[in-house]
Amino acid sequence: MTSIKDFTATEDLAGFFGPDSVTWRIHADPAFSVGGIRALLLQALHPVAMAGVDTFSEGFKTEPWARLTRTAEYVATLTFGTRREALRAVRRVRGVHRGKTDTEVTTGRTYRVDDPDLLLWVHACEVDSLLSVARRAGVPLTDADADAYVAEQVVAGELIGCTPGEVPSSVAELDAYFERVRPQLALTEPARKALQFVVVPPMPGWVQVLTPARPAWAGLASLGLATLPRWARAMYGLPAFAITEPATTAAVRAFRATTLAVPHRVRDNPTLRAARERVAVATPVVA
Repeated sequence: MTSIKDFTATEDLAGFFGPDSVTWRIHADPAFSVGGIRALLLQALHPVAMAGVDTFSEGFKTEPWARLTRTAEYVATLTFGTRREALRAVRRVRGVHRGKTDTEVTTGRTYRVDDPDLLLWVHACEVDSLLSVARRAGVPLTDADADAYVAEQVVAGELIGCTPGEVPSSVAELDAYFERVRPQLALTEPARKALQFVVVPPMPGWVQVLTPARPAWAGLASLGLATLPRWARAMYGLPAFAITEPATTAAVRAFRATTLAVPHRVRDNPTLRAARERVAVATPVVA
């Protein structure tokens, strides 16, 4: 794993990606939230990966909002934090995964939560989802940008424990990966529970009555479901007709346009704001 000694102070400030990366462009966009939900739903279709979440992540069942917040904070730190901050976050996550072993009942496979192929599945779902939703939402991305994003994210996969050399580094490699893995996927009972959690997450009564959290989340969850690949929607028993695609794209674009109207100081997460300020201070002004 990368060590703090492996980079300079300037590299540390820029983080693993930097403000000129496609990663910053995609992860700072409002479409990121829809892509994150899509990733969760896609990840749940791998029986062994989902079994690990269902068995070992108590927070997923008892404190879902806290778990989602921690996941979002991890991605934000890895993306926008300094390299030191990112490495600390990676070590925390790898520490949580370490030593957890079980057997998945439908496949009979004995697994470790940090098996490289399971980490690769989670990584690939995240990259595919964030990229796919960003492009549908209207984020200006060329085919070269899309390939660059997948290539940039190789470092994220390898940092978390994926086998070096096996992480897809282009859109074509990512598509080929999903073709290889699809025969292993299934809608297990933990996946059904994950779907229910995403669509109708538990909320305190006062939150449902006094805040717009329930309808706001319902809208995001619906977009996350609708943007899944047709084969994944079919596995969940959802409409998979091509005719729904234009309506979904229009809805995602409308969501992005509406959110972009909100000022940065309200819309951006604290890690992104801190990164922008840090980079601005570190970048000399040319007269």
